[in-house]
Amino acid sequence: MSPRQAPRNLRASDADRDRVLALLAEAVSDGRLTADEHADRVQRACTARTLGELADLTADLVEASAQPVRLDGGRVVSGIFGPARRDGRWVVPETLTVNAMFGEVEVDFTQAILQARHVQLLTTVIGGRLRLVVPDGVSVSVPAHVMLGRRRGGTPPPASSDTPVIEVKGVVLGGEIIVRTPPRSRRFRLFGSRRRPISRSLLTQLNRT
Repeated sequence: MSPRQAPRNLRASDADRDRVLALLAEAVSDGRLTADEHADRVQRACTARTLGELADLTADLVEASAQPVRLDGGRVVSGIFGPARRDGRWVVPETLTVNAMFGEVEVDFTQAILQARHVQLLTTVIGGRLRLVVPDGVSVSVPAHVMLGRRRGGTPPPASSDTPVIEVKGVVLGGEIIVRTPPRSRRFRLFGSRRRPISRSLLTQLNRT
């Protein structure tokens, strides 16, 4: 995907349309949209080809941080004496600035759209914490200069030139950088490898039936 392309001109996926349709359904149910407005926007959402077309349909319904499709991913993420977070469906620029000064910042790339295979994260962490959540298949390089701080986690180097890489550059002073992958959902198992023994009272009841 070309890094020169404006975020709003990127092609939308079926999942992007579903996110917008879900918000439109919520808006009509609580009265933010009339039935006619809802029908019109649903039709436009189903035929939308770009992220910009989808974003226009929900711009007046929720604040920027709650939008189902976010096109403002290039804005600086700053947690100064408090928390900050960037997550959801957002477009990642080639260069992103993140500051964590006596606060905690989390940048979640799980559902993000990478415009380039190599992303530079320019960071300043002073007495704070920067947490990066990356999906499988994305490598994170952390050559940032750490002083009186630490970095935890990380991902292996890319196996090929096609693997997306997030390179963290900057300074960590009295803080930490944490890299992790999201936990995998646990599947329900009817018969696990470690089953609890059946109590005698239950055995008695089963034998009576």
